[in-house]
Amino acid sequence: MSVALVCACAYAALLALRGACAWRELRRQHARPVPPSARRMQDVAVLQPILGGDPRLRDVLGATVHALPLARFHWLLDADDAQALAAVAAVRAAYPGAAIDVCVLPPAPDGCNPKIYKLESALPQVQAPVCLVLDDDATLSADALARLVAALDAADLATALPGYRDDGERWPGRLLACFVNDNAALTYLAPLAWAPPVSINGMCYALRTERLRAIGGFLPLRGALADDLAMADHVRAQGGRIAQTIAPVAVRTSLDGPAHYVRQMHRWMLFATLLLHRQPPRTRAAIVLLHGLPPLLLWAMLVALAWRPGLAGAVAVAGVLALRAWVPWALQRGLGVASAPRPVLSLLAELLQPLHVLHAVCVRTVRWRSRRYRVHADGRFHAA
Repeated sequence: MSVALVCACAYAALLALRGACAWRELRRQHARPVPPSARRMQDVAVLQPILGGDPRLRDVLGATVHALPLARFHWLLDADDAQALAAVAAVRAAYPGAAIDVCVLPPAPDGCNPKIYKLESALPQVQAPVCLVLDDDATLSADALARLVAALDAADLATALPGYRDDGERWPGRLLACFVNDNAALTYLAPLAWAPPVSINGMCYALRTERLRAIGGFLPLRGALADDLAMADHVRAQGGRIAQTIAPVAVRTSLDGPAHYVRQMHRWMLFATLLLHRQPPRTRAAIVLLHGLPPLLLWAMLVALAWRPGLAGAVAVAGVLALRAWVPWALQRGLGVASAPRPVLSLLAELLQPLHVLHAVCVRTVRWRSRRYRVHADGRFHAA
């Protein structure tokens, strides 16, 4: 039996297992009705830490206000961020009837997560029963918000499922979209078949305000750059439960070239290594098996087929490539967020994953828009 055939069979088995588990969770949540009480947008405070530097910032903020017209927005900005201040002023002028509170803050001190610093400053002003933390490059629909709020009836924190909009302008953006959209359901939904979530999607999550204040608000997270992982750990440490929902959150970030793509992937993979480092051995092994092994198997079967071509290996590899194109597409369609199929870029995105992980292990300095941070193994950081 050829090496290509063995690797292809192993890859197909892992993908089929993950796909089936994700599909089962998707159908289970679809069957759960969302009560009318969860659709009261006026009960939700949308907390958005805003940082200039993305040319689409104004459009994304405007789309969020348009999608959630009755929610109260808390926009949190740096005093020296002229780009963000201009974008916010333009959106407020375009939506004069929207409930938007703007809080302008001095820069966060070194070693304090700037996003958490802003959220911590805004929490005392929140009066709504529910807090929604939403990144400034993310947009949530009213239906998705209702699903998140409904999930809080049985959980302390509810998080959304990310989907990337690349607009088809540049290939780095399309490549990043393939990575996010191909892996979202497989990464966040599939493991729910045997374990609760180990982290959250920090782009969008909701908590009841009273419960958030009871567990100390955002203050315990100040020293962690990976604030989503820190929030998940903090909620679990307080005996809380995390609900991973199928509510889609659309992310729209402009990538100005290949270097920007590499920086974005480097930051995500570095945070993934922090998550892996904190897990017990059994969970760590499961993560490596389900998420780390498939790209290596993909490399192995393609190299083996190129080194020693054979009919059986070629048929197996072709079948695997068809399966890996169909499974993410089927899951995206089930979620109602199917994107344009890009099989070549999708394949490249997965093949590049081991290189991104290696980059994250070797280089511990990340760039976050206009800022650079040195990240330590325990998650602490300082400005670089």
